[in-house]
Amino acid sequence: MQWLTIGTPPFKTLEQFDAVREQHLGTPDGVTASYVGTVDGNLRIITVWESKDHADRFFTETLGPALAKALGPEPVGAPELVGMAVARSYAREAVA
Repeated sequence: MQWLTIGTPPFKTLEQFDAVREQHLGTPDGVTASYVGTVDGNLRIITVWESKDHADRFFTETLGPALAKALGPEPVGAPELVGMAVARSYAREAVA
């Protein structure tokens, strides 16, 4: 079952987001879509995963080291994260 996460990272700028993203080289395993934007001065990252297991693996094995490498070894705080199983999804079909 697809899994969706909405995260607020421990940093504020798109430049910092790009620096962290560069550290894990490419699209994480299991990501089907990702959206990044700003709400009330805070970045939000919405990601659609193939499964909760894919998301859990990324957050435990990949994100921490990428944050440390991009932003320095000192802790910058943990991302705030909300996850949910996707019960229904809708996508516009391409018109030929």
